[in-house]
Amino acid sequence: MNSFAATIPILIVVLSAIAAMLAEAIRHPGERMYIAGFGLIGLVGAAVASCFLWNTDAVSFGVVRADNFALFINIILCIVGVLTMVFSHDVVEREGLPAGEYYALTLFAISGMMLMAAATDLLVIFLALEVLSLAVYVLTGLRRENPAAAEAAFKYFLLGAFSSAFFLYGIAFAFTISGSTRLDQLGTAIASGPNTTLAMLAVGLLAVGFCFKVSAVPFHMWTPDAYEGAPTIVTAFMSTGVKAAAFAGFARVFLSALEPMHDQWVPILSAIAVATMVLGSVMGVLQNNVKRMLAYSSIAHAGYLLLGIIAANSAGKSAVLFYLLTYAVANLGALGIVSLLGTASHPHDQLRDFGGLWKTRPALAGLMTVFLLSLGGFPPTAGFIGKWYIFSAAVQEGHYWLAIVGVLTSVVSVFFYLRIVVMMYMTDEGAEPARPAVSVPAMAALAFAMLATFYLGVLPTRVIDYALESIQTIF
Repeated sequence: MNSFAATIPILIVVLSAIAAMLAEAIRHPGERMYIAGFGLIGLVGAAVASCFLWNTDAVSFGVVRADNFALFINIILCIVGVLTMVFSHDVVEREGLPAGEYYALTLFAISGMMLMAAATDLLVIFLALEVLSLAVYVLTGLRRENPAAAEAAFKYFLLGAFSSAFFLYGIAFAFTISGSTRLDQLGTAIASGPNTTLAMLAVGLLAVGFCFKVSAVPFHMWTPDAYEGAPTIVTAFMSTGVKAAAFAGFARVFLSALEPMHDQWVPILSAIAVATMVLGSVMGVLQNNVKRMLAYSSIAHAGYLLLGIIAANSAGKSAVLFYLLTYAVANLGALGIVSLLGTASHPHDQLRDFGGLWKTRPALAGLMTVFLLSLGGFPPTAGFIGKWYIFSAAVQEGHYWLAIVGVLTSVVSVFFYLRIVVMMYMTDEGAEPARPAVSVPAMAALAFAMLATFYLGVLPTRVIDYALESIQTIF
């Protein structure tokens, strides 16, 4: 393969983002143009390119590697991107979001996510982190006239800048240890030498940078405010895409270069995982705003995913990839419904807004129920299999107490998922809020997410085998 092969999926997405920007620039005021189509073409093209690159292990410029691990994450990101594009077509015009800017930023963010999954050099990972972060900061504050959106974007940007600084300091210490920022050389240096204070500092600072992006406690403070203040469709995108990319970078760094220090970083990540699972589940129970509720749900799910990295066995590593896929389709489906039911004047994000949804929109109520049950871990949905694999991987490595905390917090989280279900089917509160019509493509996308949720819950073996094959290529 030539030196550009590994970057082809990323370049396709970047070109589609540039096409979206140019389309916005050349269209006349008031002219209708399906700009999301550029994104759909680019994302489908990137997914096809990723399939063609499977098993080739192509490397570009020595620091970008299209191994099966990166390609598996690419497929997840393309699914997230396509669903986001389809849902956005209804939402962007209804809420008055600037279409060209919105689609271009979304695609640039996805390109940064793909680069983060494929990077084998700490500086390139940092570059990818900044590309995706800057795009998501702007997307969070896209409704410029909305004070809550501006506050959310400012808080996200400010705390994100601090986390970037910690990550950069971690890179500096890692360079001091190995004389290089490449992951393979860092891993060799750590494996051949004693675990010095500098090495521990590097591990700690890099962990802070990743934990911020995956919303792990105590670096989660930005999450509820950013999720609530951002347009709901942006919340859906960053809760799935950013988490998938951040965990991809987390896994590549900690399960390859920093694997020799596994015994040193496991206690730290274990404490963070427990705090993340407990706080996310308990705080979620107290929320009446559905977006904040799903924000705390996202925090709890980050804790479950950390168990896979802590276990660091074959089951745990593949479970992380499988869990990211199951979480992406279920969470994007749930938040997609919230965004499709909202309007510019009424975001439809309070618990009471779902009262009587079963009577007026039975299809949406049924789909929402499936996605919430999957997030709660009910069989036969994908969420049940994902949690079962994560917890069983922890048990296999003797982390019984982590698995017990995971199961108990999952039971607690079921309470706030079922609150929405109860509200939809058993409550009919006052006047029905205005609920706009949902287009056929958006319903088709929700149906796809539902089918994926059941497929991954009933027939998960093939996808888990692909995940296991993928994660083994990062070494």
